[in-house]
Amino acid sequence: MEVKIPEIKLQKAAAQGTDAFLKVVHDAILEAVGGEVNAETLPLLSGEQTTLLAYFILRDEVMDGGFIQLIHNGYGPFIFLNPFAKAMRLWGANEFSKLVYKGRKLFEQYGNELTAECTDEEFMALFEKYPEFDDLDDAFIEMEEEVTDTIAHYVDGHLEQFVAVAK
Repeated sequence: MEVKIPEIKLQKAAAQGTDAFLKVVHDAILEAVGGEVNAETLPLLSGEQTTLLAYFILRDEVMDGGFIQLIHNGYGPFIFLNPFAKAMRLWGANEFSKLVYKGRKLFEQYGNELTAECTDEEFMALFEKYPEFDDLDDAFIEMEEEVTDTIAHYVDGHLEQFVAVAK
């Protein structure tokens, strides 16, 4: 799906930093599919566009409630059962790619328990029940800024794979 962004909008965002630049590209892609990634809208996107949206989902979920929240909220298959980790390696985020592979192993091991319906209290208890995720959460928090920067540089260097720039 061709997603257009005015050149001036990209320039202003880039001047504000990598987070702002990525957000403008992300938001334009998301807006092009009606604001929601689902079974109907996903096929409209390229692999590169999907991967960028997946990173934002992972980052937002993990920064808010860790990998346990990411999995509990149903994003485990989207992140771990697709070539997301491979794409991250190809985009230059090697350590992050390794972290995602570690997350996949834990998802495969505990995914059923983590996605089961539960109360808020039971959900909070998952963090104590599965401390294996603490190291993943901590590692991502430490590397998030660098990963986001790496992804921004990749997107900037391959912009035509994500959006069309309107002059």
